[in-house]
Amino acid sequence: MEYKRFENTIVVRIDKNEEILEQVKEIALKENIKLASIQALGAINDFTVGVFKCDEKQYYANHFEGSYEIVSLTGTINTMNNEFYCHLHLSAGNDKGEVFGGHLNKAIVSATCEMIITVIDGTVDRVFNEEVGLNLFKF
Repeated sequence: MEYKRFENTIVVRIDKNEEILEQVKEIALKENIKLASIQALGAINDFTVGVFKCDEKQYYANHFEGSYEIVSLTGTINTMNNEFYCHLHLSAGNDKGEVFGGHLNKAIVSATCEMIITVIDGTVDRVFNEEVGLNLFKF
């Protein structure tokens, strides 16, 4: 992975065989990012995404292997209990044009991932919401 910072924007190249969430965390900690938005595209060959069932308050994971193009990767970096927290969603398409996606748990880059991180001046922590069953923004 390599990246370059331009004021509040970080342009990132995540390389073959690197895991996306690990690289995002490395950048966030190195750059002391407390709040940011993320968008990316690229190619992956091994990924796990989840779907949260509200009535059960539980995530269900789906794992995919093969050749996939990232159609959309979007989300946030922020904090929970003043520690790094990242919430990303991924949609990826196969060679038939079928797209699968959800809450990103893991994604291994097969060629490259081009990412833009927009750093926001401020902090928004998260707190677990018992009623919903998720870690929500705490303002």
